[in-house]
Amino acid sequence: MTEPLRLAVVGHTNTGKTSLLRTLTRDPHFGDVADRPSTTRHVEGAALQVDGEPLVALFDTPGLESAGHLLDYLEHLQLHDGRRDGPDQIDRVLATPAAAGEYEQEAKVLRQLRQSDAALYVIDAREAVLGKYRDELEILNLCGKPLLPVLNFVAQPPHRASDWRQALARLGLHVVVEFDSVAPALDGEQQLYDRLGTLLEGEAALLARLAEDRRQQRQVRHQTALTLVANLLVDVAALRRGAPRERVDAVAAELRDQVRRHEAAAIAELLSLYSFDPDTVERTDLPPSAPRLDLDLFHPEVVKEMGMQLGVGVASGAAAGAAVDLFTGGLSLGIGTVVGATVGGLWQSAESFGQRLLGRVRGWQEITVDDAILGVLALRLRRLLQALEERGHASQQRVRLETGDAFEATLRKGRLPEVLREARGQPHWSRLDPGFEDSRRRQALVARLAVELEEASGTPMLPSANEPLA
Repeated sequence: MTEPLRLAVVGHTNTGKTSLLRTLTRDPHFGDVADRPSTTRHVEGAALQVDGEPLVALFDTPGLESAGHLLDYLEHLQLHDGRRDGPDQIDRVLATPAAAGEYEQEAKVLRQLRQSDAALYVIDAREAVLGKYRDELEILNLCGKPLLPVLNFVAQPPHRASDWRQALARLGLHVVVEFDSVAPALDGEQQLYDRLGTLLEGEAALLARLAEDRRQQRQVRHQTALTLVANLLVDVAALRRGAPRERVDAVAAELRDQVRRHEAAAIAELLSLYSFDPDTVERTDLPPSAPRLDLDLFHPEVVKEMGMQLGVGVASGAAAGAAVDLFTGGLSLGIGTVVGATVGGLWQSAESFGQRLLGRVRGWQEITVDDAILGVLALRLRRLLQALEERGHASQQRVRLETGDAFEATLRKGRLPEVLREARGQPHWSRLDPGFEDSRRRQALVARLAVELEEASGTPMLPSANEPLA
């Protein structure tokens, strides 16, 4: 086991240093993040490990605030002490009483940088290039350590990344990386470690090992999440309950509770998988343009406005009041019941759930979740997965689920994936059924649905292992 690479994270106040560390460590609770200045007052550390071995030690430092005055002080010391090289100048400052007084915050930063192998200089790319930042870079360069500027907050314009690159080049800093700590690119960490490897040739292999480990972790996490969602959808598609007419309401309520708990558990598991807190998900209606989902989801006009196409029979079901509003895991999700036809016909059509429900036993009704509602569930969970993939652990906003792609358009037309259509006729495939059987056929179809959830849009949510990162 070798000593870890020591990286100081430095920069002006409120540029996102702690936010960067939260995202790199996948720890939303690291340090203290706030809009007020000088939030970080002391040096805090964290380690990035691979197979239990710490490869990189990261050190969060206080924000620089008085670089201009400190630069004047350095020049004053030069006049009295004679010529010194950069590191000697910094060590001279750190030995003065001013390092424990007027320049206490700056001294903490410089002391940590002198003890580190390199530094990440975090820049809020939305800010204009001002003289105070040039003063900071001049002082930091005196420490004699490689410096990698990190342009933060570049995911959403407007920002001044181009201006910053030009200004940094004039200062001799040509190796720069863009890394938005709130909404990092999928290959953001790869780029950051690649740029560091350019500056630190002797550590390039170590950084490449760390980057590959992070890529593999992300791929495993991604595939695990897709399988989790696919399993849930098969469970709900296959779920079926039968009841005599006088027990329909009670059995339907039991079914709704089962689905509610199952979906809430899946959302909690997704959040845990991506290392986010339960309150990360915002209580929001989906899609944003649709009516509130605490209205009767099976009413023809509500379903129409949501863009879901339903049969005449389902509209009749709305008149029977077969709908319920659920708030689970922070998501507003309407999970409804569809009651099968009896002899005499409650429904005008039974196309959505098959002829097997027609006329089996007089007065006996089967309860299942309608195709359209299952489609809404698929859309929401897939959107949640995408949102978590694209979210940095520095984000303080709750997850909002955006509108989607061609996969959603297919579901809106009432066409469920073939896997879910097959699951409709296999009640023992539902883990909510007492007779659950995890057959090879079910496992194969869950794996197939996981692939469809990712690839139906034509744009995979994560680069494949064989695909080079941009």
